[in-house]
Amino acid sequence: MILSDREIATALERGQVRITPSPGDLSAEAWSSTALDLRLDARLQVWRPPCPTAPRLVVDPCDVAFSATELASAHAAEEDCTNGFEVEPGMFLLGWTVEKLQLPHAARIAARVEGKSSLARIGLGVHVTAPTIHAGFGFRAEDPGFVGNPIQLEIWNAGPLTVRLVKGLRICQVIFEEVSGTPSRGYEGVFSIQGPDVEPPDAM
Repeated sequence: MILSDREIATALERGQVRITPSPGDLSAEAWSSTALDLRLDARLQVWRPPCPTAPRLVVDPCDVAFSATELASAHAAEEDCTNGFEVEPGMFLLGWTVEKLQLPHAARIAARVEGKSSLARIGLGVHVTAPTIHAGFGFRAEDPGFVGNPIQLEIWNAGPLTVRLVKGLRICQVIFEEVSGTPSRGYEGVFSIQGPDVEPPDAM
């Protein structure tokens, strides 16, 4: 079941969902009947096209050493969109939301991130078949002060026009869903710790 705007507000009041900064800081236009808009943060990782003279790089996700995070660090350039960044047709980059999200698994709420129609209609996507935000995302039972993780976005321009991104742009929307039954544990996947302001797990 998808939560309505009233149910989202109630979940926030009860601590079943935590969003930092508080959605109360957002304008009324950020809310819809069943979703809440999130904003783009400054840091981007822009994937560079392979050098034509370099050996062909083949990525094997079955390799035990495969790490999407390490690949992005090695093959993507750091950019800052505080003053704007232009996304050319065919470009692919990673971004993050300003808002950090926490979904305690016992609250039985999961979510998914989706694009906004105003951006989709000019060819801008915000995820590549990975919209799911599992119950337990951004929650640390041993650290009550932890506010959660930002949502990483896989941004791509499938349209013919250059699109300018600026920090604070309402880039995506998050939809909350009730989970049938309480999960046995929270999300513990490879991206359980993520965000521009944290070190990758291998460095911790």
